[in-house]
Amino acid sequence: MKWVDHNNIHITLKFLGEISEDSTDELMLVLEESAQGIQPFQLEVREVGAFPNLERVQVLWVGVKGELEKITQLQKNIESNTEQLGFSRESRAFSPHLTLGRVRNEVRPKERQRLGKLLTDTSFTALHNVNVATVNLMKSQLTLTGPVYTCIGSVKLK
Repeated sequence: MKWVDHNNIHITLKFLGEISEDSTDELMLVLEESAQGIQPFQLEVREVGAFPNLERVQVLWVGVKGELEKITQLQKNIESNTEQLGFSRESRAFSPHLTLGRVRNEVRPKERQRLGKLLTDTSFTALHNVNVATVNLMKSQLTLTGPVYTCIGSVKLK
């Protein structure tokens, strides 16, 4: 398992891929427009799961509950507004989660299934509340030791 550094745990609302520095001002305006009318909200860290499923674990995640309608609306706004700038729509449904780790490529299918069974058999009762008051435009730079995230700009929810 390659664990995500705790400082890098986040919810991705829209992955943009490679963008030019010239477009950051325009993207910040899109974030401001997308956040209008959405007040700060609270999410609760609740459940543990895996992508693509518990039979073939590749990504271990923690799901969130709480004011999901607000984060879902924010994500829809961002999706729609970035599409107008020429970014493709995400083909998968939005599933707010926090990635905790990724199973390394060399792990055999039986071991992935065992991990899925362990997740199924484990009671996860931890509850942690997260107050969401900002949306950040982040730059991700992949390095040999893992991604390095840099905040390009923030928009406050009001």
